[in-house]
Amino acid sequence: MVAKKPRIVIIGAGMAGLTAANKLHITPGSAEAFELCVVEGGNRIGGRINTSEFGGDLIEMGATWIHGIGNSPIHKIAQETHSLESDQPWECMDGFSEDPLTISEGGYELNSSIVKSITSFFNKLMDFAQGKPVEEGLSKEEIEYLNLAAKKASSVGAFLRQGLEAYWGCVKGQEELKGYGNWTRKSLEEAVFAIHENTQRTYTSAGDLLTLDYDAESEYRMFPGEEITIAKGYRSIIESIASVLPPGSIQLGQKVTRIQWQPNGALDVENGHDFRPVKLHFSDGSVIFADHVIVTVSLGVLKAGTQQGSGMFDPPLPTFKTEAISRLGYGVVNKLFLELSPTHDLGGGNLNKFPFLQMAFHRPDSEFRHPKIPWWMRKTSSMCPIYGKSSVLLSWFAGKEALELESLEDEEIISGVSTTISSFLSNSNSHHGNGNSVEIPNGRELEFHKVLKSKWGSDPLFLGSYSYVAVGSSGDDLDILAMPLPKNSTNNGYNNSSPQLQVLFAGEATHRTHYSTTHGAYFSGLREANRLLQHYHLSL
Repeated sequence: MVAKKPRIVIIGAGMAGLTAANKLHITPGSAEAFELCVVEGGNRIGGRINTSEFGGDLIEMGATWIHGIGNSPIHKIAQETHSLESDQPWECMDGFSEDPLTISEGGYELNSSIVKSITSFFNKLMDFAQGKPVEEGLSKEEIEYLNLAAKKASSVGAFLRQGLEAYWGCVKGQEELKGYGNWTRKSLEEAVFAIHENTQRTYTSAGDLLTLDYDAESEYRMFPGEEITIAKGYRSIIESIASVLPPGSIQLGQKVTRIQWQPNGALDVENGHDFRPVKLHFSDGSVIFADHVIVTVSLGVLKAGTQQGSGMFDPPLPTFKTEAISRLGYGVVNKLFLELSPTHDLGGGNLNKFPFLQMAFHRPDSEFRHPKIPWWMRKTSSMCPIYGKSSVLLSWFAGKEALELESLEDEEIISGVSTTISSFLSNSNSHHGNGNSVEIPNGRELEFHKVLKSKWGSDPLFLGSYSYVAVGSSGDDLDILAMPLPKNSTNNGYNNSSPQLQVLFAGEATHRTHYSTTHGAYFSGLREANRLLQHYHLSL
C-alpha cells in the first residue's frame, strides 16, 4: 500500500488563508511533502476584502487602507503588482479630505480654530494612550492630569472623556462664542470631540469606546508612513496572492459546519485505508479528512461556533480557548455609499463640490436636537465623496447604528440621510467659511439616485467586521487564540501521542500587535504556514 501524503486544508479564502496557501505552495519540496487545498464558504475569494463597483466608480465594501507604507507587506505587493497605479481617480487619493468642512447641527459652519484646537488635543490624547511622546503642546498640568487619568481608566472611552475634562480645566478665559444659535463654546467643543470619538469607533470596531481596553492600546503597532488606498482595488492584492495556486485548489461554496478533531490520540477517523485525525463536515453533506486544518474564520464566527450547542468543533474547544474567544471584542463597521442624482444641482452647478463634511451633533439629551434626524445617523462622523469629483458619497457606521443600517430599506436610508445632510447644508448660517462650503436652497433636499451598503454583521460567514481588545481581555488572549491544538503540554489533560498541529488558527484576531488589519491577517497566515513547514522540516 502506497503511503498517503499528509493533507492540509485551509478554511477560508481571505487574506490569512490565501497567504498561508501561497507560502505552503511556493516553498520548495512542498508538492512532494503534502496535499493542499483551500475551502471557502462563499462564492468569491477575499473574505473581508471585497472590491466592487457603484455609480461607475470602484469601491471597497470592506478593507480600504494600507495602514502605513513603511515595511508593510501589503504595500510591497501593491508596488510589485503595480496596483497603486491607475488612470482612474480613487477614494481619497487626491487629498480631498485634507480640508474638512465642519458644520454643527442647525447649519452653523464652525470656525477652523475651534475644530483644529479640539482635533489637535484629541490626537494628542490618542498618542498618549498609544504610548507615543506628546509633551510638546501640552502644559505640565495637562500631562500630570493625563498620567493620573491613565492610571484610573480601564477603557479608552473613559480616558478620552477624562482628557476632555482636563482640557476644559486647563483652558481659561476664553470668550463665549456668538453667532452659533443655541450652541455654547463648550457644547461645540464636545460635539467636535465626539466626531473624533465616532471616527475611532470605526477604526477599532468598538461600538462603545468604554469597552475598548486602555492598557492594550499601547501594545498595538502601526507601520510608519502615510496611509493610502489601492488604486486598482484591494482585490488586486488578493488575486496576486492567489494566482500562484494550481487550478482547483480553491473550492468555493464549501461551507464547513463541523470540525472533528482528536485531542486524546484516538485515531478512529477512517476513510478507507486513509487514517487522518481531522474530519471536516460541509453544509452539502460532504466530508474531507485532513491531517492539518488551518482555521481562518472571523472571530465573530468563532464566537458563534463556541456557543453551547453550536457543534462547530467536535469535541468542543478547550476552556482556555473558548474563554479567550469570549473575552476578546469583535464589532460591526459598515459603509454606506449613496450616489447623488445625475440631475441634482447643489444650488447652481455645485454637484462636483460636495464637501468632506464633518457633522457635529447635539448631545443625546439635548433639547435642541433636530427631531427628524434619525438616531442611527447621529454617530456618523462624516459624509464625503469617495474622491474629489465623484458623485458617490461615503459614510461609515459602527456598533448598533451599523447593525440598524443593515435592516433598513433603501428608501428609509435615503430619507434619513437626506433629512440629516439637508439640515446641515440648507441653512444660511455659514459665517466663518473656509471657501469650500456648499449650501442647498431652503426647502430643497439632496436627491440620491442609488444606495449600496455593506452588511458584515448579518453575513453568516463573518458576523461582524474586525476584532479589538475589550475591557477584561488582553493581548494574551490574542496569543491564546493563535495557539494550535492539541495543546503541546504534558499537563493539559491530553494524550501527547495525539498527532500535533491538527487544528491551527490564523486571521487578524490572532495577531497580538496588528489585529484588525489586512497585514495582521497576512502575518498570521505566514506564521501558520511556517509552523507546518517547520513541522515537515522544509525550508522557510
